[in-house]
Amino acid sequence: MPELPEVETTCRGIEPHLLGKKIVEVIVRNAQLRWPVPSNLDQRMQGGTIEKVFRRGKYILIQIEQGTTLIHLGMSGSLRIIDKHTVAEKHDHIDIIVSSDLCLRLRDPRRFGSVLWAGKRPFQHKLLIKLGPEPLSDKFNLEYIYEKSRQRSQAIKTFIMDSHLVVGVGNIYASEALFRCGIHPRRAAGNISKKRYELLVKSIKNVLNEAIVSGGTTLRDFVSSEGKPGYFAQKLNVYGRNNQTCYICESNIKQFTQGQRSTFYCPKCQH
Repeated sequence: MPELPEVETTCRGIEPHLLGKKIVEVIVRNAQLRWPVPSNLDQRMQGGTIEKVFRRGKYILIQIEQGTTLIHLGMSGSLRIIDKHTVAEKHDHIDIIVSSDLCLRLRDPRRFGSVLWAGKRPFQHKLLIKLGPEPLSDKFNLEYIYEKSRQRSQAIKTFIMDSHLVVGVGNIYASEALFRCGIHPRRAAGNISKKRYELLVKSIKNVLNEAIVSGGTTLRDFVSSEGKPGYFAQKLNVYGRNNQTCYICESNIKQFTQGQRSTFYCPKCQH
């Protein structure tokens, strides 16, 4: 699944081609995504001028005067800017055609993504209203996470992946951030010191920022808006490296299932 850096990379990639452009047509070839695409989406969007393209968690928001469209890439979705005459392929479900004769095309082979109408108050939409702060914002800080962690027996990895606590810290980057600050992913959130939380907050911010600069993680189902894969996967310390040597201590990286997801860690560096 594309994580926050991939979504941010996509957002930054499509924004320059869309800002200030008028939407001339919306084509919905397949409305059966994770949730049905609104039947009147074309009517709501057509004729609107794109004022803003931004991200909230792993959602991409396209704002026009009439309201905001909410896009989630799901497990395998991607957005590309292409010429409007480019022939659609099997998994190309939605086109948003703008006045420059360019097209924003959603491709989603597994159809776990979504395109929804969020109106003029998008942050009140049911999918966004309960989300926690952005991990790269000032609201996500030591005092905030330390207070939230008190008396919590939940494992730290699933704790920081809870979107009600903080958005966008997905499986890959949670594993990497915990490795960087030496915290075992099974350690209870309430049993971690304030000093170590300070390191964790910095690690989360750093690993996400580095991934954004690098263009996201190279995943089989993800390409950037220009069709180029990200390269951050080359720098991963633990994720996907089961039984490989730790770069720091030369122990073997271990893997186990946690919250129905694969967790990777170094048994010597993390405790």
